[in-house]
Amino acid sequence: MDQLLQGLRAAAEPTRLRLLALCAHAELTVTELTQILGQSQPRVSRHLKLLCDAGLLDRHREGTWAYYRLADSSQCAHLARTLVDLVPDDDNVLARDLGRLDGIKQTRAEAAADYFRANARRWDEIRSLYVPEAEVETALLASVGDRAVDDFLDIGTGTGRILEVFAPRIQRGIGIDLSHDMLQVARANLEKAGHRHCQVRHGDMYNLQLPAAEFDLVVVHQVLHFAEEPHGVIAEAAQTLRPGGMLLVVDFDRHEEEFLRKEHQHRWLGFNREQVDGWCADGGLDNRPIVELAGGRLTVLIWVAVRPMAAAP
Repeated sequence: MDQLLQGLRAAAEPTRLRLLALCAHAELTVTELTQILGQSQPRVSRHLKLLCDAGLLDRHREGTWAYYRLADSSQCAHLARTLVDLVPDDDNVLARDLGRLDGIKQTRAEAAADYFRANARRWDEIRSLYVPEAEVETALLASVGDRAVDDFLDIGTGTGRILEVFAPRIQRGIGIDLSHDMLQVARANLEKAGHRHCQVRHGDMYNLQLPAAEFDLVVVHQVLHFAEEPHGVIAEAAQTLRPGGMLLVVDFDRHEEEFLRKEHQHRWLGFNREQVDGWCADGGLDNRPIVELAGGRLTVLIWVAVRPMAAAP
């Protein structure tokens, strides 16, 4: 009851209720919220601290920035969502706030588009070597089948595309990436698609700093060939799976396209099938049959591994 009362007290102030409503629509920085509200940064920061302390907002550090969004896993997460839903849609103050938020989203989208255009030729060169990404995405969804997926993790999320693919199937999605530029692209894409139940965070794939046994499904899509220690990525991913949870690793079969190492910073020229199976087994996972997608000069493989169910007491 104390936590509930703290949450109600924290929300019972006009500016803080506006902050809750805004953070329900997007992940926002203090600077962006200051621009929308027209208030000083110290004042907005104090309000945000109260809301975070009450468990109504989550705060995630990303380099020199901190992003705020509506809480999704605290004791007061349901209260936060309920309070936002109670704000009338025709409220004039909220309408003005959301109008300014649209302007910030547009700025983000333009910056993301500029970055994507600057790198599109490089990505297109690699994609031309293997089957269309649509086939890979279809195979990923087929690998999951009809299993229930509440909590989903995408390691090395890049543009957030895999989050978009799985968004209709999941209750909550988190994407992790080390590149601040790519996270901006992912945020813009997820906002444009309206996937408010998905978020992205800055993080290290070797040290995710996420709770153990937190996710039903983890995907590592075209990431391992950049990793200095790919077995470490698999080990870190495996520990985040719940009993019965599934890991999907998408990468290239072993190949000899040396230019990918020289021109595109690939650390590894694909992987042997048994090699990745071994890393999954070392992480305590049971391997399933590998999915092969041949086409062009590169073959895409999907390794499928499952965390065993806990033994009955």
